[in-house]
Amino acid sequence: MPKFLGREEELQRLHEAVQKKSSSFVIIKGRRRIGKSRLVTEFSKSFEKSYFFSALAPDKTTTPQHQLNEFCRQIAQNFKTPVAQYQDWGDAFWAVAERVQTGKVLLFFDEISWMGSQDPTFLAKIKNLWDMHLKLNPRLVFILCGSASAWIEKNIMNSAGFVGRISFTITLRELSINDCIKFWPANISLYEKLQILAITGGDPRYLEEINPKQSAVENIKKLCFTEGGLLVEEYKQIFSDIFLRESTIYNKITHILANGSKEIQEIKDELNLNASGRLPEYLWELELAGFITRDYTWNLKTGVDAKLSKYRLSDNYLRFYLKYIEKNRDKIKRGNYILKSLHSLTEWPQIMGYQFENLLLNNRSKIHKILGIHAADIVSDNPYFQRKTYRYPGCQIDYLIQTKHNTLYICEFKFSKNLVGTSVIDEIQTKIDSLPGHAKYSCRPVLIHVNGVHKELEESDFFSAIIGVEDLFR
Repeated sequence: MPKFLGREEELQRLHEAVQKKSSSFVIIKGRRRIGKSRLVTEFSKSFEKSYFFSALAPDKTTTPQHQLNEFCRQIAQNFKTPVAQYQDWGDAFWAVAERVQTGKVLLFFDEISWMGSQDPTFLAKIKNLWDMHLKLNPRLVFILCGSASAWIEKNIMNSAGFVGRISFTITLRELSINDCIKFWPANISLYEKLQILAITGGDPRYLEEINPKQSAVENIKKLCFTEGGLLVEEYKQIFSDIFLRESTIYNKITHILANGSKEIQEIKDELNLNASGRLPEYLWELELAGFITRDYTWNLKTGVDAKLSKYRLSDNYLRFYLKYIEKNRDKIKRGNYILKSLHSLTEWPQIMGYQFENLLLNNRSKIHKILGIHAADIVSDNPYFQRKTYRYPGCQIDYLIQTKHNTLYICEFKFSKNLVGTSVIDEIQTKIDSLPGHAKYSCRPVLIHVNGVHKELEESDFFSAIIGVEDLFR
């Protein structure tokens, strides 16, 4: 098994649950491949006894009885007993409960939505299992885990039956840049790492497949452009596994957002949906799954989020697949697709700009640290945008940080193969001038770049900070 990297905060939180004098009921959710089961496996090393139960992957032929039968088989496997066939989830849960009444025990149900989504009484019996048995052992930790975050949110987090029972919830997101770089030895160049992260993001499962002895291009060829490669086959499994229903609408939404952030009305128009459609629900589910992010703009005067928002495809793998792998699948299957370099891909600089933006926004705390901004001082921070009105011009800022000290940090992200020149000064000043009431604030422009800046730009003293991407990787 690969070395476990990152997740220090999540592990610390789980270990604190063991130190209590009462049992703990924990929910762990997050997108597919994000490392939920791996986190629990690492946590289980501190237990005298740990028991893992995992559901069958969803399939058109899989029935509730198949799930129950598999659970019964795993009871025998976990507790080293002959297989007993229970006809009801309540009986199967009792068979587990009577074996975990004492001692330091970890009980883990993986992919809970697959296990019980087709049985209307399943969750009620989970509740009874906790109330009548599991919570009586003060040294027991019970973890439910799943990739279908929307299902967990609707059926567990927002269910009256589980109110007051859940100790805490952990939502796993991408690894930070600091953790991602641990997958390579120190002598690998920053540029190679950035090329890989532009495709994998901070997904630990994808990063585990990287062979640091090979170049970035060789790794990308193997994963993305070779028949049977992990990232060639990954996309078609994602939506059916996570959303447990027809994936066409989710697929269409991600295709639209692959070309840049959109307001909900723009998405609706491209989908040709009417005003009473279920689009907000689909977007919410994609957001909970970790594939898209809803970026709210806000009122600078009050610091309150505005109704205006845009949806961004925040998963780097999805965009890379939709732009480059999907349309070449037939060639890849025949072994006819040859990747010379990433720069040979159509529109690569523009797409790389989107991927770079995701990396930076997913690691905004690192930007705060470099700028010396404390989290407690931040009023709001996000990509900022405003529509054109008769009073104000339209405006879009890659990343804006507003602090309690009446300061605005206007962050510009530049991914360019050339040095950034002084023309960026007028570009940023125009954005500053477009902000409502900007004269009332200290406006501090910040440039975050990849390939360097001209000496004239450095000497201009226009920017409060010029941050090279290498600073983020330290």
